[in-house]
Amino acid sequence: MLTLVFQFDYSGVGFSFFSIMKTYLNHLLLTYSMKRGRPVNSVIRQNIVELLYFMEKGYGYDIYKNYVELFPKVTLRSIYYHLRKGIELEEFVIERIEKEKGDYSWGEMAEKIYYKLGVKAAPKMDKKIKKHLDSKKGLNNLGK
Repeated sequence: MLTLVFQFDYSGVGFSFFSIMKTYLNHLLLTYSMKRGRPVNSVIRQNIVELLYFMEKGYGYDIYKNYVELFPKVTLRSIYYHLRKGIELEEFVIERIEKEKGDYSWGEMAEKIYYKLGVKAAPKMDKKIKKHLDSKKGLNNLGK
């Protein structure tokens, strides 16, 4: 059996043909097997899907308030980003847009965009979320 081994001596470091080929083949494998860009899925967006599954519908700030009570803290801006991205991916759809009059710091009108689950949403139906939302409903009914 004939084995080809090329030894190059660069400052005491030996390189063999096979180790160079192995490195090159690993590089090719990783380069062409991995998808480019950012992954489409998101933990935050999946948590919003879980929330909307039990809420049925909700507007941005309402979703944010429930989110920070259940999951690690995120910014309101991040929630709105994932709602917009979810619309692009058909995980969410806009149910309706309401304009609400009031005395706000930015003016006299607020726009509430209500979201619900879209056709590509895949909720896992986490019981922890249902329990939390049911307990909030119970507290709201006691106050009325």
